[in-house]
Amino acid sequence: MRSIRVETSTATILLTETPEPKVRDRQTGEIAKDAISGEALMKVGVVYIDEGESALIHVTIPESGVTDGLVLGAPVSLPGLIARPWESVFNGQQRHGIAYRAAAVTAGAIPATIGAGA
Repeated sequence: MRSIRVETSTATILLTETPEPKVRDRQTGEIAKDAISGEALMKVGVVYIDEGESALIHVTIPESGVTDGLVLGAPVSLPGLIARPWESVFNGQQRHGIAYRAAAVTAGAIPATIGAGA
């Protein structure tokens, strides 16, 4: 399916779950790897706030893209954030959702409000 670039320049993104390895197979504990590079993948939880709406999402990041200085509740940046719709059948039931992936997760800043004045 097609990947959709997510515009983050006006969004506030706050870290809600620290980076941890993304598990590919829960039964064996196998860690997910990038299909092209073979690098281990991590996941983080964030709240994405934009235009008065918020969503809790999990974002997959390559292990090398996790930077130091990440603090729970603090703003972060997700360069190269994309969304990819997915669907599958599991135990006879149709499932679907959106998978998020970014090149990195870095300490960020809350964007300035456009047109704000003193």
